[in-house]
Amino acid sequence: MIRILNEGIAPAQEIMDRDEAFLEALDPNGEPILHLYEWEGLSITYGYFVDPQNFFYLEKVKEKKLQLARRPTGGGIVFHLWDLAFSFLMPSTHPKFSLNALENYQFVNQVVLQAVAKVFPIKEMVLTEDPFTELSPECRSFCMAKPTEYDVIFEGKKIAGAAQRKKKQGYLHQGTISLAWPDLSLLQEVIQSKVVIEAMVAHTFAPLGASWRQDLLQKTRHDVQDALICSFKASI
Repeated sequence: MIRILNEGIAPAQEIMDRDEAFLEALDPNGEPILHLYEWEGLSITYGYFVDPQNFFYLEKVKEKKLQLARRPTGGGIVFHLWDLAFSFLMPSTHPKFSLNALENYQFVNQVVLQAVAKVFPIKEMVLTEDPFTELSPECRSFCMAKPTEYDVIFEGKKIAGAAQRKKKQGYLHQGTISLAWPDLSLLQEVIQSKVVIEAMVAHTFAPLGASWRQDLLQKTRHDVQDALICSFKASI
């Protein structure tokens, strides 16, 4: 069994704070939790140890009304403009819980791969076992600029990635699934490094491509959410 929490629209930092609270309150003997939500506005989350002022023109971020929020997990920077984000919590006594963090990544992203395959007719998606370690340091701080181990990829390009935080009662997995190509002009205005933007374009696969409408993007988000629910229910 899995508990589904769909809490609707909320500000970015409120969503991140809820995830942290869910992890702190997680019953190690309880059910896994799939936390679904929508961002109140254009949002960016960043890993617990990332300082956004090192990567963004903060005045431009404010001007573009982008919400910045720190995640309780590690990992890099994620734009929540063209993706579907979700959170998953696994109690420590569950049979599918592992003390090995990479095995937990593999378990959740295998579920994600199955969900994406239900919505998009994409063949040959795999979980990468060959992270791109040669990228520059600033690229390593942006989630979709670099495939890492057990990310979902297609033809070497990343579709889905995640960050986790593990405690004695279980782990929190915060995932992102790429759906559409980003607005390059927006990225160029807010990101300090051109190398990062080039890496995001080179290493991200977006199933909807560049010719997408907001209504299509929103419908696709809901379709992928439904597929995630089905895939998690089948895998738990």
